[in-house]
Amino acid sequence: MKPQPEPEAHTHDHDTKACASLSPSRLDTEPSPAHRDMRAGQLGPWFDRVEPRSGMSADAVPGSALLAPGSTAPASGSTAPASGSPAPASGSTAPASGSPAPASGSIAIGSDSPALASDQAAPGHGPATPTPGRSERGAVSVVQRPMRPAAESRDTEPSPGQVAPVPRQAAPAQPPVEPGQEHHQPALGQADRIRIVEPPHAPSTDPLHHPDPHTAAQAAAIENLLRCWVREHNLTCPHDGTLHIPLPAPGTALHAPVHYWSPTGWHRFGPPYLAGTPENTPPLDAAAVAALLVGVTITRGSRGTDNQAPRPTATHAPTPLTASEPDHPDPLDQTDPCDLIGRVADSARRVAMFLAERRAAPADGPDRFRAAEQGLVLGHPLHPTPKSRDGLSEIEARLYSPESRGSFPLNWLAVAPSVLSADSAWTERGRVVPAEQLTARLAGPGLPLPEDHGALPVHPWQLREVRRRPAVAALFDAGLIRDLGPHGDPWHPTSSLRTVHRTDTPAMLKLSLGLRITNSRRENLRKELHRGVEVHRLLRSGLTAQWQAAHPRFDIVRDPAWLGVTTPEGGPLPGLDVIVRHNPFGAADDVSCVAGLVSPRPYASARLTRHVDGAVHHGVDAPADVHLLMRSRLADVLTRLTVCTNRPRGAVAVEWFLRYLEQVVRPVLWLDSEAGIALEAHQQNTLVLLDPDGWPIGGRYRDNQGYYFRESRRADLAARLPGIGERSDTFVSDEVADERFAYYLGINNVLGLIGAFGSQGLGDERLLLAAFRRFLTHIATGPARLNTSLPARLLDSPVLRCKANLLTRLHGLDELVGPVDTQSVYVTITNPLHR
Repeated sequence: MKPQPEPEAHTHDHDTKACASLSPSRLDTEPSPAHRDMRAGQLGPWFDRVEPRSGMSADAVPGSALLAPGSTAPASGSTAPASGSPAPASGSTAPASGSPAPASGSIAIGSDSPALASDQAAPGHGPATPTPGRSERGAVSVVQRPMRPAAESRDTEPSPGQVAPVPRQAAPAQPPVEPGQEHHQPALGQADRIRIVEPPHAPSTDPLHHPDPHTAAQAAAIENLLRCWVREHNLTCPHDGTLHIPLPAPGTALHAPVHYWSPTGWHRFGPPYLAGTPENTPPLDAAAVAALLVGVTITRGSRGTDNQAPRPTATHAPTPLTASEPDHPDPLDQTDPCDLIGRVADSARRVAMFLAERRAAPADGPDRFRAAEQGLVLGHPLHPTPKSRDGLSEIEARLYSPESRGSFPLNWLAVAPSVLSADSAWTERGRVVPAEQLTARLAGPGLPLPEDHGALPVHPWQLREVRRRPAVAALFDAGLIRDLGPHGDPWHPTSSLRTVHRTDTPAMLKLSLGLRITNSRRENLRKELHRGVEVHRLLRSGLTAQWQAAHPRFDIVRDPAWLGVTTPEGGPLPGLDVIVRHNPFGAADDVSCVAGLVSPRPYASARLTRHVDGAVHHGVDAPADVHLLMRSRLADVLTRLTVCTNRPRGAVAVEWFLRYLEQVVRPVLWLDSEAGIALEAHQQNTLVLLDPDGWPIGGRYRDNQGYYFRESRRADLAARLPGIGERSDTFVSDEVADERFAYYLGINNVLGLIGAFGSQGLGDERLLLAAFRRFLTHIATGPARLNTSLPARLLDSPVLRCKANLLTRLHGLDELVGPVDTQSVYVTITNPLHR
């Protein structure tokens, strides 16, 4: 991929930076009719005039092309001017602070409040009213007064149930510093002049912003547990603003104030407490909450939400009787409560360490791909143990964790040809390059590799572990494997920990790593190695040419080569397999996995600007007395676009989301339609490419585990690549493909993105859900319709099957072991897209 140009940067005395362009950049490909229709209404005068009134469906707002396709779209590249006012001239800056507040019903540019917020929260959506008369422990009290109209003040009070913002002085609107421009500063000296400029948004009293990293990490862990519980029990918004979870002991319950209720599951909660305890009782930590939830689950029996068991008092969505029955092993003797609780505590402890490190040094380095991979500080928002790494010491964690910006040299082994296995479809100038030749190049000069031996890179932690295994030790003792020691320049772990990256190399390496990360031990399986090469050959059979003709900015990050070790008897030896992955990104390419884009991480509550020798340097590491807030890269991108285009944030959010659907989601659906391949395109496997302004312009998919070849298309795929699936074990029934595709792309990826917009105050989830419905309708029935079952499934099914990470973790399941349809626990949840 060619490097993209950097946005122009201009420095002024008031610390503003000119945008790369005032108006949104045009898509490189012609938008589909669905995209044009949605833009026509969503980005027209309706967005500048009207907010949905209380109780009004987002799909029923007059003037929206969500309802009235065929409206006239603004000229490509133009901005949407405020109602009754001309658009600003190109190059003009955002309005300075102190300008009149927008009229009631419009959106304050730069506001952190949710765009297009209604006067009251619609039933089942948005912030809920907290239980009166009780303040939250360890956090500020929740404001229980009605929201003041926007015209009264820019510092509006929050709607009921939201955390109250702390008033602070207004300051000029400042577009955030782009990650690619926050590096190469000289050391901070006493003579340097630091100026702290307040951002246009008041910091929230959100517990994630707590100055103590331990407290913030505990809050994040508890919210994850509660989100999992709500999803896996299919609860709807509690009417009194508090989540009530009855506990096994009679008359006891766990209560948690609801700060924000998300239609897609990214809820926000205050600190939970046990009902009836005194006000001064210390707050519960994440391990205690996990123990309580595990106790409830075990008491109810193996079916978790069995109809005979006492249920939480938050409302359950109307679903079929079988909807609450998860697919997981029976009986409960397969559960390991202590393991889950310990991993919850371990995850929270590591997040606290990452937060402390990032608050001390928040600035990213020059490689944008690497910075994005290092940005998942909190991890999966719907997983109970997203950062648990039992088996790693703290010193090792700092070396091997992307969140700590760790780096390390690889250990290299010399493998005798008699026990070396390899395959390669990597070509250069039309010729296949053997895998062992690729790894020898990646090792660099000076590796003492014996003649005819293969150079096998190994993660240092993994090498220590596998040498204890008798089968591996026997090969070392026989001289068939030799340890060449650490060698070469350091490699940087990506978000998966086991895949490592260097900016200056043509390949990444996906190493085996036996650590338990989320739900699995991450040792490469031989079928996955075959699958990566097989997919590369399949794409080169002509499928890529067809795909790129329709979607030239989307592709798969290929895994075209691998090396491993076999036993003297010829069987695979687990734990030493390595995959050679293409590295298509340059340091300047603005590419991020979606999970990294939406994940909050520490940013300065005031932008730091340093003047050295007359030059201005942005993104300096924060002095110890500067408080840092949690903020996602997505929030920065949308804030910058809002200021640059002088448009309401809600309009910018919908435009960004629509471009994402066209540039990332539509190509994934095309592959299922044309080839019968469903991708496990969850947020960490999905990469989005951004232009210099921050608009989505393309995407990539990665992961040789996550392919589902439809059984119904076996003959078609075999015609493209004879023998496909024989060694990769990739064909599944259409039923399994449909279920997994709906979860990974529909729920985890797109609905998760909508939840990030809503929970971070960047957009109205109801409007984004309506936009997604419209997009799916065009895919299913429009003139450019695709032959994929996913749109109809997402639109028409009242319930969806969803992975239950809390139950999966409680039962100790490894998602890489066993048949694909029994590797995880799945439950049934209400479909927020169904009407």
